[in-house]
Amino acid sequence: MRIARLLGTVLGTTLLTTTAVLTAPAQADTGVAARDTVTLDRPALRDSLDAVHEAGMYGVFSSVRDGRERWTGASGQADVATGRPVTPDMRQRVGSISKTFTAVGIMQQVERGRIRLDAPVGDYLPDLIPGERGREITVRMLLNHTSGIGDYILGAFPSLAQGSTDSLEAERFRSIRPAELVRMGLAAPATGRPGAVPGSYSNTNYVIAGLLLEKVTGQKAGAYLARQVIDRAGLRHTYLPRTPYIKGPHPRMYESWFGLLDPARDFSVYDMSWASTAGSVVSTTDDLNRFYRALLGGKLVGKASLDEMTRTVPVSGMDYGLGIYSLELRGCGRFWGHDGAVFGAGTIALSSRDGKRQVALAQNLMKYQELDEKGRPKPHPIDDAIAAHVVRALCPDTSASGINHPRLTKSLRFDQLSH
Repeated sequence: MRIARLLGTVLGTTLLTTTAVLTAPAQADTGVAARDTVTLDRPALRDSLDAVHEAGMYGVFSSVRDGRERWTGASGQADVATGRPVTPDMRQRVGSISKTFTAVGIMQQVERGRIRLDAPVGDYLPDLIPGERGREITVRMLLNHTSGIGDYILGAFPSLAQGSTDSLEAERFRSIRPAELVRMGLAAPATGRPGAVPGSYSNTNYVIAGLLLEKVTGQKAGAYLARQVIDRAGLRHTYLPRTPYIKGPHPRMYESWFGLLDPARDFSVYDMSWASTAGSVVSTTDDLNRFYRALLGGKLVGKASLDEMTRTVPVSGMDYGLGIYSLELRGCGRFWGHDGAVFGAGTIALSSRDGKRQVALAQNLMKYQELDEKGRPKPHPIDDAIAAHVVRALCPDTSASGINHPRLTKSLRFDQLSH
């Protein structure tokens, strides 16, 4: 199944089914209109979210904003064994959306003069990245994935290289230090020369970024991000976990791994030290919209930093900046954000540059697709349904015939493997 080839990384987007064959309508349409002119098409949003569940996703929930208007909804099951419904306020592991949080922390230190974007990372972490690599790889290259450093995922979960999921269960309660993850990434084959474009997405870059943040601030990265990013953005249900358990209401998180796990296995209890500052954040869809609104609105970093963050290069098929990427939707405009996928949980969050139009969506079934002869996920109705909901949320004037957006659908399938 060429799993090793698929996996440059594993922390990325999302997608979900129900074996209980209990089709739940979209629950909790809790949108509140803040003005007389309503631009959110609530029935269409509700129907498109139901379509994701009907296509095979176990449970899916979403938050949409247009200016001061807000809609939230959920469809399907949080627990397929009991039929417990998913609700819009549930916590979710958001995977590589964590990278935006970490990048914000780094940029705050750039603004304070403690970090220089184009300085060699070896200037700050000489023992972690010694020699030529430490001299050639800059902080910017870490944040935009042009460092050429390989990913640590196959080192952390070695059975995946043999097409087996045994490591996923065996390492469920393993606690692994960030420096060990970096060692695995540095030992992996390099993906290119430092600074070479296109870049190659690697979780190792953002584990190094977390250690860099600790070095210059003198505090744990999680503690810094909690105070200077999460609290400053006004997020109420977002945190970096210290245990394998999620605090507060959350769905069970089911991993299929392209049919190797049948039935899909529940990984909602999992030690997330393997994801570190590359992908361990827990949040809600409403908090994610609030976070990106705060970031793009200049509440977390200044204009010069935002300009740096939104300067993109091609990376693994994405237009990637510093911890954030852009996606152009045909006839609708450019949107900014990230997605994330961990075992059993997927999330995507996108915002217009002015932060007025937003969507964040979470799902609790991952890698439900079959693989083709080249080891790539085959198209699945869930992918089309999620793309349709995202486009419906971000592009309210799009005609029904224009809802199927090939680039977004392809991106959703890619993200199952990549981050």
